[in-house]
Formats: sequence, structure tokens, C-alpha cells
Amino acid sequence: MSENDDKLEWIRHAEMDLAAAHHLFITFHPKPLEIICFHSQQAVEKMLKCYLVTHGIEPPKTHDIQLLLEMCLEISDDYDDVYEDATTLTNYAVRLRYPAELGLVELDARKALDIADEVMAHVKAKMVQEKAKEYKYTSMNYINSNFAVEKTRYYRAKPA
Repeated sequence: MSENDDKLEWIRHAEMDLAAAHHLFITFHPKPLEIICFHSQQAVEKMLKCYLVTHGIEPPKTHDIQLLLEMCLEISDDYDDVYEDATTLTNYAVRLRYPAELGLVELDARKALDIADEVMAHVKAKMVQEKAKEYKYTSMNYINSNFAVEKTRYYRAKPA
């Protein structure tokens, strides 16, 4: 599997987890709070692992969001904005898969979904931003058949 295919698989799985969490939150009554929180955590975990894969780093087999964020921070310091909230999701990775009394309320599930939405959007935007930096553009003005035409050409920047 190519690096791009691998990255797309991570994104696909992250999006499926998040879609499942949203679906459960909207359609089920009573809401399966534990499962919603679990899928929210999984979406964030997989998206952070996608970011690592994009940078050629084999993601560790862990559910620890803090560890994954620290690895992402070694690549880019743009993860400070989501760090504190995202790390709270780690507890939902393992503890909620087994019967336990965590005393979750609907607000916990709503917050987990909001955090997952924020991290997903953040990582996607970061990857687009980094990809755009790989390309430079030139803009040339020239006269063609008595019309001034601006032509923009994009090309892959040579590695430094």
C-alpha cells in the first residue's frame, strides 16, 4: 500500500468512527454515551496517526492521545490549540469498552463529539496547509492577440 493509500485509509476509518458517534448521538434514545465517547476517541486517535503516517512515522500501537499529540508536536507546534481538550479523550479508549461506572452524562458525549470534530478539522487543515507549501506558483502577464492575460502556473517545489 502506498503512503497516500495508507493516509487515505486512516482518514476513512477516522471519519467512519466520527460519523458513527454522531449517528448514535442523534438517533438513539437513550443515548449510548459510552459508545459515543469511545468512537469520538477513536476518530481522534486515527486522525493523529494519519498525520504521523503523512510524515513517514510509523504510529505506535497505543490509544494514548497525549503521546500521539506529543509526537505530532515534534513535527509541528500547531497542535497546542487542541492539546488540552483532546487528551481528555484517552480515558474513553479502554475504560469504556468494559462495564464500569464512569457516571457519564449527555454533556460528556456532546463534548467528546465537539473535541473530535475540532481535532479532525485541525489535522485536515494542517495537512492541506503543509501540502500547499510544497507547491509554488508563478504569475506571468503577457499580451496575446491584443488581450492582457494573466497566467498562473503551479509546480512542485524542489526539496531544499
